[in-house]
Amino acid sequence: MQNFIKTVTEWMLNKEEDMAKECAVPMEEIEYQIAKVESQKEKIQAKYDEALNDLDTILDKLHKIKNIEMLRCQN
Repeated sequence: MQNFIKTVTEWMLNKEEDMAKECAVPMEEIEYQIAKVESQKEKIQAKYDEALNDLDTILDKLHKIKNIEMLRCQN
């Protein structure tokens, strides 16, 4: 499904590029699309950063547990 969406998006962008070469795409439409994609990118980046922070927290706790267990087992 994701490959299909990517293919359709590429096709649409190619058609818009062809239209732009003929000055058939309003500048407002292009600016709107750019703003929308930038907004989506920011949302995805924020979710990614949050998920990465969560994983870092989990890893830190696991390393702490490992260190405690190593110290306990050595004694």
